Amino acid sequence: MLKILQKVLLGGLLLTAFGARAELPEDYKVVLLTENFPPFNMAVDDKNFAREDGIDGISADIVREMFKRAGIGYTMSLRFPWDRLYRLTLDKANYGLFSTTFTDERKPQFKWVGPLAKSGWVLLAAPGSTITVATLKDAAQYNVGAYKNDAVSQHLEGQGLKPVNALRDQENVDKLVKGKIDLWATTDPVGRYLAKQQGVSGLTTVLRFNEAELYLALNKDTPDEVVERLQKALDELRTEGFVDDMTNSYL
Repeated sequence: MLKILQKVLLGGLLLTAFGARAELPEDYKVVLLTENFPPFNMAVDDKNFAREDGIDGISADIVREMFKRAGIGYTMSLRFPWDRLYRLTLDKANYGLFSTTFTDERKPQFKWVGPLAKSGWVLLAAPGSTITVATLKDAAQYNVGAYKNDAVSQHLEGQGLKPVNALRDQENVDKLVKGKIDLWATTDPVGRYLAKQQGVSGLTTVLRFNEAELYLALNKDTPDEVVERLQKALDELRTEGFVDDMTNSYL
């Protein structure tokens, strides 16, 4: 009888250890941070601060539905600058940041859910510019504007370039048109969207040098259960066509 009881208890312990997952606290929430990065995430009123329903965009709408389906609470705020949001998410448990470009350099810094969307990295020149480059190394002879601590800027620095970093990517539109920078390293279609908002068209794509995927980046201390539930929800939404429908509604 004692041996039978021991086996039952052992079986229960194994089940607890390997078969069951710890429940999240009822008041558990992820603090979601984002920025103006149209058309993926942006303030409805174009300002640099917004909360909850004051934020829209492809990724914002996908993330909302993802958390709803996963049954995980969250708060969402749009702030500025990106550099500060990035560091907050690195330092604070249960913080998340989107839309964050997934790179090999960033991979060990966060836990990841995605991809939410895809984008490309480009060098843009002002209308009428005669600049031509075949590689990023060719661009090193020019003043290249970028967005501080953005994945594009980090990539340029990793390639030995010294970009002129701005705190807001929108600033680079004016710099490019006024000749303060020769080329603008940014994300497509974000760059053209920002330029259009400022009445600038006719920018020339000098070089397309990378294809990127945008993710939700979560602080490394985020419970694995949260990551798994969110990824499962996103995979289901993609299979059902929700992700494509949401993307097409903005582009």
